[in-house]
Parts: sequence; C-alpha cells; structure tokens
Amino acid sequence: MSVLIKEKTEYTPRIVMDSNKHLIDIEGDSFPENTYDFYRPMMDWINSYFSTVYNEITTVNIEINYFNSSSSQLFFDFFDILEESVKNGSKIVINWIYVAKNESTLEAGEDFCEEFEILNINMIEKQVV
Repeated sequence: MSVLIKEKTEYTPRIVMDSNKHLIDIEGDSFPENTYDFYRPMMDWINSYFSTVYNEITTVNIEINYFNSSSSQLFFDFFDILEESVKNGSKIVINWIYVAKNESTLEAGEDFCEEFEILNINMIEKQVV
C-alpha cells in the first residue's frame, strides 16, 4: 500500500490516506465538478486497503464544512465500504469533526450515525478560537 494525498482546493477537500499509519483524513469543502472522478482514487485505495488490513485499528477523521448532494452520496458509499469492512473484522474508529455553528455538518454526522449503527462514529465538536 502507498500513501494517497490529494491537496485541498476551493472545491475539494484535502485527502490523506496512509496505510503505514492506518489513518484516513478528509478535510475541507466538497463540491467537485465531477464527484465520481475526484473520489475514484480514494475509493480504489480504501477498497484495496481494507482487503489487506485486519488487525490494526484504522482511524478515519472527517472534517467536511460543506458538501453538495453528489458528495453526500459518495460519503454514503464510503461509509458502506467501512461498514462492510467492520463486518469482515476490520477495526475502524471514525471521528466526524464539526464546528458547532455549522448545523448542517452536525446533522449530516448524526444521519451517518443513525444509518450506520455498526460503525463507531465519534461526533467531535471543533473549538473555533
């Protein structure tokens, strides 16, 4: 496995996927012109990663401030993969990081918690100074 890094832009989040650290970080806004094309390398990486990792705890940090409907669907697909991986024995901790003033991301995180009950999703309020 390798490290996948996609740098943050005005329309897309920064994505860091590091198999050596068992860490996935997604941070920023998500409204790419073509959601499928943008996220395809990430989805390919995660499918490959969870087919080879079994005994390590993988931490997934997601801090998305805004995302459009096509990104929302992609995140559901992403969580489907995580859920299937947990069912197959993977250990995954998910941190959904949100700013209290941003009710839409808080509600989205709560929706993911309800939809994917098998996943360990921690709702973490980010303190803004």
